[in-house]
Amino acid sequence: MTERASLGTRLTVLLATVASTALALMGGVTLWALDDHFEAQDRGTLHSHLQQARQMIAQVADQADLEALPAKFEYAFASHHDLAVRLEDAAGLSLFRQNAITVPAELLRRPDDAHPTTTLSWREGDHAWRGSAMLMPVSMSGAAPLTVAMALDIHHHETFISNFRKALIGYVLLTALGCAVLAWWAVRQGLKPLTAMQEKAALIGSGQLDVRMPVDEGPSELAELAASLNAMLARLQGAFERLTRFSSDIAHELRTPLSNLLTQTQVGLSQPRSTADYQEILASNSEELERLSRTVADMLLLAKAEHGRLLPSREPVALGHEVRALFEFYEALADDRGVTLHASGDATVMGDRLMLRRAVSNLLSNALRYTPRAGTVEVRIDERGGEVRLAVENNGTPIAPDVMERLFERFYRAEQDRSHSIGEGEGAGLGLAITQAIVQAHGGRIQAYAEAEGNVFEIFLPPSAN
Repeated sequence: MTERASLGTRLTVLLATVASTALALMGGVTLWALDDHFEAQDRGTLHSHLQQARQMIAQVADQADLEALPAKFEYAFASHHDLAVRLEDAAGLSLFRQNAITVPAELLRRPDDAHPTTTLSWREGDHAWRGSAMLMPVSMSGAAPLTVAMALDIHHHETFISNFRKALIGYVLLTALGCAVLAWWAVRQGLKPLTAMQEKAALIGSGQLDVRMPVDEGPSELAELAASLNAMLARLQGAFERLTRFSSDIAHELRTPLSNLLTQTQVGLSQPRSTADYQEILASNSEELERLSRTVADMLLLAKAEHGRLLPSREPVALGHEVRALFEFYEALADDRGVTLHASGDATVMGDRLMLRRAVSNLLSNALRYTPRAGTVEVRIDERGGEVRLAVENNGTPIAPDVMERLFERFYRAEQDRSHSIGEGEGAGLGLAITQAIVQAHGGRIQAYAEAEGNVFEIFLPPSAN
């Protein structure tokens, strides 16, 4: 498998490439500008010399002036060693020649008598030339116009451009190398926060979920990423801790009834017994098995709720009616404990009637268990802030703050003796956890708080659309 380039390497190569490309483009534009400048300069020089020759030819009034014209050309242009001059008559005979070079034929094709021909460039040997020609009229009567062709040696221009090009390539390469080094340094500094996060992430394991990413280092984008990762790690840590406690509690809750079942069975089989004894043992085992079955069913319910698979049906549920029905169920128990049940208010919500009844039943069962004799359990139903509130209030000892924080945890029981009591799931410490799961499945929330003379459990549910 081909090894992928690191982010730092990619950024370094990208920055170096961009810088080198920008320098190369700037160098190319500079070369083009220099070449255009030299060409314009040469064109101006040629035009000046051609105008000088035009003035001299315009002064030819007779044959003597015509014969003296080559000497005038030599006097005027002999000092220009880089200038080639060619003077021809109408028949193509050379009247004057300086720096004998081969002039392209297309340069001598019947040039205009007002403007020079288009400037041409060519090479002859080791030298490069740039030339132009012009047809110049003669003032002498009956004389045909003369053709003047001039060319400048541009070898020094080409040499300068060539040397400049070589130097530019060297500068671009050196600059590209320097940019690569600077880019590597800049990328290294910029990726330090990411490297620190990588080192922190390498420390994270099942036993070190308390590691957190540095938030105050680096740019805001990485700070936001670090904050998001820290929030995720906090959730994972909390979930792992809950899972650890859950596993420990499951082992404890299942170990006791299984041990009881095993012990009773072994005792029953240790020696022959009567039918009545076997029936008693089986009845006791049946109770333990029923408790085990109820605990397993409650754990499955919580597992479904945690994974979003608890999908209650939707139907109008009159909470007041359900509370009164539960009061009839708990009436005998309340009378036996000397507890008064009272309900007020009513409201309708959309949800699963049986599941909501179970949630309220768990709260009533919990309230009856901790309400002292001659106490009162009151259920209030009303609407607050666009939500339906169902509050279960009971007299009794206020719940301690440290206990209040863990009330809705699975397998948590405030009482020290892990006795089995009334209600579904309470014996295993699952009643309030199940209630919370049911309420959340209905899009609601649950909370509890202590008052001076008792405790209050509140359920908030979305109201019915009707």
